Amino acid sequence: MTTSTPGALLTAHELRKAYGPTHALDGAEFSIRPGEVVAVMGPSGSGKSTLLHCLAGIVSPDSGSITYAGRELTTMSDARRSALRRTDFGFVFQFGQLVPELTCVENVALPLRLNGSSRKDAERAALGWMERLEVDDLEAKRPGEVSGGQGQRVAVARALVTGPRLLFADEPTGALDSFNGERVMELLTQAARSTDAAVVLVTHETRVAAYSDREVVVRDGKSRDMERAV
Repeated sequence: MTTSTPGALLTAHELRKAYGPTHALDGAEFSIRPGEVVAVMGPSGSGKSTLLHCLAGIVSPDSGSITYAGRELTTMSDARRSALRRTDFGFVFQFGQLVPELTCVENVALPLRLNGSSRKDAERAALGWMERLEVDDLEAKRPGEVSGGQGQRVAVARALVTGPRLLFADEPTGALDSFNGERVMELLTQAARSTDAAVVLVTHETRVAAYSDREVVVRDGKSRDMERAV
């Protein structure tokens, strides 16, 4: 039986995940409330990216429970988890992962197009988010024609265009210099909070974690909520 944390949008209990003899997660715990930004920190190989992938339903844990909006993720079918990732979850990756053949506005509109929106409606919504992320002047350019910081802001707009309730950001500033990293984090957190979206932010940088409301440290597959640490 799963017990959810009161007021939480997503809660994970006793997550375990092993890859052969390596225990990536060993009883990890996690919770996040609507509109909250939680930084998941830890050294390389600590299990923080595995935790994110489990929380997002990309990887199934070997044991434990993950409850999202009152539903148990670990017992959902692959099709239902995929549907959640299209509608309720947004993703920002370290290198943006924009489609090089598409223009920036087409990249941002892509999730809406995949969900059945018309090109006109999808691109109108995309331009609105690009304006909020200060990259609307790049609508006709392709990813190879923009800077790293600009491309990452386009990626953030793409992640938010569907109105997700939960945004997963995996080292979103890892490929950027300090100035562009700061601007991306300012815009990402402002935009997410304006829609009450929760943000799971995986990072190893304290300056990036400073944009969060709370920090969870992962080490050797175990988690420690710094808000509750004595």
